[in-house]
Amino acid sequence: LLTAARVTPEDDLVDLGAGDGKIPIAAARQFGARAWGIEYNKDLAGLAQRNAQRAGVADRVRIVHGDIFKEDFSKATVVTMYLLEELNAQLRPTILAMRPGTRVLSNTFSMGDWEPDQVIRVGSNTGYFWTVPAVAAGQWTVQGLDGRGTALLQLTQRHQRVGGTLTWGSQVQPLLGARMDGAHLHFSYVNTDGQLQAVQLQVQGQTLS
Repeated sequence: LLTAARVTPEDDLVDLGAGDGKIPIAAARQFGARAWGIEYNKDLAGLAQRNAQRAGVADRVRIVHGDIFKEDFSKATVVTMYLLEELNAQLRPTILAMRPGTRVLSNTFSMGDWEPDQVIRVGSNTGYFWTVPAVAAGQWTVQGLDGRGTALLQLTQRHQRVGGTLTWGSQVQPLLGARMDGAHLHFSYVNTDGQLQAVQLQVQGQTLS
């Protein structure tokens, strides 16, 4: 899972339901990340911190005794979980509100209708990988496409899946292969020469660039 998310020493990883600390310890020891775990069971939280000390990564791993629904982990760049499906569902609104581009990993359990970007299978084990998408749904005006002046870009969105149209005057072009990748919106359309034109836009709050 950590390899799929390309965890690096620049990452701040949070493990929700840290248990004995395996995931934060692996993130620090194998990938150099700063990691912290949130564990509701006080005895397990203490064991996890001792395990981090034994592994020699106590300077990069912090385990707290706390509630995953009350602790603020909004600044994490990577979220890992090994929780039941119903807990994932309860956490999903909080995770979707995190910074676009945040990577999310779950061992065994999915996120309902939030389709994963990648399903990871190793033997009989399954993991899931998502990237938190920016919110791009709505109506935008875009200049610089196809040399035809200002276009109207209309978008609908369900998590990272996007649909919509580009309109110049009375001419409407459907978006092809549209998707969100974190803060980046990708799509293609057919230009005036009948050629497929690829577009990448970055969503920055109320601005596309």
